[in-house]
Amino acid sequence: MNKKSNQIAERNYTTEDYTKDDELSQALSQTHEQASDAYMQHGTRNEERTSR
Repeated sequence: MNKKSNQIAERNYTTEDYTKDDELSQALSQTHEQASDAYMQHGTRNEERTSR
């Protein structure tokens, strides 16, 4: 892998990504929001199994 690929692969979402304009920050922000929405709507698989 080249250096730029490693930097991208090592990035995690931070709250500052929500206000940044670069493509990677916007993508991380959108993915984080989608995952958060899904979790809030459906919980986790473990929660579903233990609530039965």
